[in-house]
Order: sequence, then C-alpha cells, then structure tokens
Amino acid sequence: MGDAGLVWRRKGREQDALYEQIGRFLADHRLSPDPLHYAFVHAVLSAPDSPLAREVRELVDGGVRLTHQEVERLGGRLVMGADPGRRPRDPAPVPNREADRLVTETVAQMDSFAMLMHAMHFETRDFGRDLAESAAAIELQSSTSTVDELSRLASAMISRVRDSEYKLAEATREAEMLRGKLAEARTTARRDPMTGLANRLAFAEAYDQRATLPAPHCIALCDVDRFKRINDVHGHLVGDRVLKVLGETLQESCAEHLVARHGGEEFVLLLNGLQLSAAAELLDSARRSVSGKRFRNRETGASLGAITFSAGVTAVRADEPVDVAIERADRLLYAAKAQGRDRICAG
Repeated sequence: MGDAGLVWRRKGREQDALYEQIGRFLADHRLSPDPLHYAFVHAVLSAPDSPLAREVRELVDGGVRLTHQEVERLGGRLVMGADPGRRPRDPAPVPNREADRLVTETVAQMDSFAMLMHAMHFETRDFGRDLAESAAAIELQSSTSTVDELSRLASAMISRVRDSEYKLAEATREAEMLRGKLAEARTTARRDPMTGLANRLAFAEAYDQRATLPAPHCIALCDVDRFKRINDVHGHLVGDRVLKVLGETLQESCAEHLVARHGGEEFVLLLNGLQLSAAAELLDSARRSVSGKRFRNRETGASLGAITFSAGVTAVRADEPVDVAIERADRLLYAAKAQGRDRICAG
C-alpha cells in the first residue's frame, strides 16, 4: 500500500475516534444528538486548544454536566458572536418531534387515500364502458344467447358492486383514521411533552385570539431561580420534576388563565381580565406557594433547599405583537433577578 493509502487509513481512524469521542461526550452530558449539540461538541473536540474548548473544560471540571442552555450560550457567543449576558431567544416555536412524526404519518395516510380513490375512479369508468358494450352486444344476439349474456352481465355487476362497496368501506375507514391523526397531530403540536402544559405555539395562538377573552390582558414571564445548580447538584431528572411541580403550581394558582412552557426553565402566562396590579398580585401568590414547598430528591432523600422563581409581568398594549410584549416582560424578569430573585417585577 502506498503512502497515500496509509495517510487515508490513518485519517479514517482519527475520524472514527473523533466520532466515538463525540458520542461519549453527548452521553456523559445527557445531550440529545441533534445538529446543534453535535456541531457544538465537534467544534470543542476537534480543536482542543480553541477558546471554546478551554472554556468548556473549565465549566465541566469536577464532573459538572453541560446543559442545553450552556451549549446555546457558548455556541452563540463563540460561534455567532451573540451577547453572553442575555439568554438567546428564538421567536419561533420549538419543534415537536412527536408532532412531526404524526404529520408524516398523516401525509402517508392522505397519499394512500388518494391512491384508493384514484383506483376506484378507474374501476367505475371501466365498469360503465363494459356495461355499454354488453348492452350493445345484447341487441345483436338471439334470444337464447341474450339470456346467457344477461346472466353473465348481472354476475359481473354484482361482483363489481361488492368490490366497490368494500373499497368505499376501506376509504371511509381511512378517512376516519386520517381525521383522528390530524386531531392528534394538532393537539401534540401545541403541548409541551414534559409538563403537559401548552407550548409556545399554543401560547402565540391564544395571544392572537385574546380579543375573544376578557380584557385587559397581561403577560408574565417566570424563570426558576438558580436552576442550573439544581441540575448540576441533583441531576436533570430532579430538575425536570421541579419544572413539573412549578408548572402545576402555576396552573393551580392561575386556574382561569393560560400557563405555557416557554422553554428551558421558563414559563409564560396570558392573564385575562386583570389590571396590572391584580396580575402582579396573582403571580406573587403563586410565588409564595412555590417558595413554601419543600422539595427532596426521591432517590437520595436529600433536600433541594428553597426553590423559588422570579417573574416579570406587563400589561399588553393594543395591537402589540407577542414578541414585543414578551421582550418587555423579559426585561422586567431580569430586573427581578438583579434585585435578588424570588420576586415579581411589574411594569
């Protein structure tokens, strides 16, 4: 084997080793192998002396796991040049893989249904043509052969009618399945799979239809205080449970209003029929309810300490886009964090 072949094989082994390292890194940090995570880890491991790799090593020193939010922050700051002082915000709804699967299945059902109807169309056309030809032939034949021809034609008609009835029944079944798939896809696409709450897509739709709800309207953005510490010390499963409890508490405290998961440790609420002061008071009641709970790690029994959240709440202005209102609530949320956390800032 020539030098070129040896170089090619060596590079191939190096690539295989890099892929294995990337896989181990994703598994160790419980990061899903989506394109953002893969590209981030590839950038870290393929250039170990880069500023990104050095900062990651400092963060994970001592066995600390990276979070999705840190990947976004580091990737945004060191790859896209974003400001690390604020969390990146994507105005588009978070993709829902289950909804994508259901939509794909629904499209396949539609294709199957269309093919079935297409086949029935040709079957009906051929049946009409054969019937016309047989009727013409009967007129030219003797009376004895006419009886035989009528019998053959009747049998053919019965057979084709039964076949058509079966195909129509199949088409009806396909249509019912399709209707169910579409309803399931619509519901799943608007539901956060972890907490069971509405997601950002459902919230945006409700915001656009707020004119049908009691006025005035307010938006609140809530964020779990020091959530990274919970994940780092107790693990992501415990962090997920904390988010579920917070979502349930917000729903109980704000039962007549829409509570949605905005992403990560954030929740967004659409409060209807409340002035700003009343909305802030309602959120503060929920805040006290959460801070009064005592959380423990189910597996170890260890106390999680006080769990609190901060929130920014603002009145929605006439004809104001949802992203503008949320951005204002976000600034108020950061003000609450800056003032010491575990508080509500209204404005």
